[in-house]
Amino acid sequence: MTTMTADHTAFRALTSIAGARQAARAFLEALGQPAMEPESADSVILVVSELVTNAVRHGGGSYTLRLAAHPGTIEVAVEDSSPHPPRMRTPDLDDGSGGFGWQMVNNLARATVVTPGPEGGKTVRALLPR
Repeated sequence: MTTMTADHTAFRALTSIAGARQAARAFLEALGQPAMEPESADSVILVVSELVTNAVRHGGGSYTLRLAAHPGTIEVAVEDSSPHPPRMRTPDLDDGSGGFGWQMVNNLARATVVTPGPEGGKTVRALLPR
């Protein structure tokens, strides 16, 4: 079984959500086959996209994405400069302003953790089945 740690796989970007998805795809491909079922890989990409989108929109615009493979799980960690944690909202079906993302992340992940950063930001982690 392949294990890669966050120390070996850190990706930085200023504002690119598409770049984060590409980095996640490359990370998953580097794990080799049969590292994950396609549905699990899609879930990782969705969670990366959602957490990075939130960091760009609500967390100051820049972020650090870290991905780690552990036995049985993939860890997605996104660090941004906002101290405010994600929050559940009632999805807004009328004006399209969102409200689906954090609930989706929590539904796809085995666990989510928000850790305050030392300088006022935070790291949002999601552990997904591999």
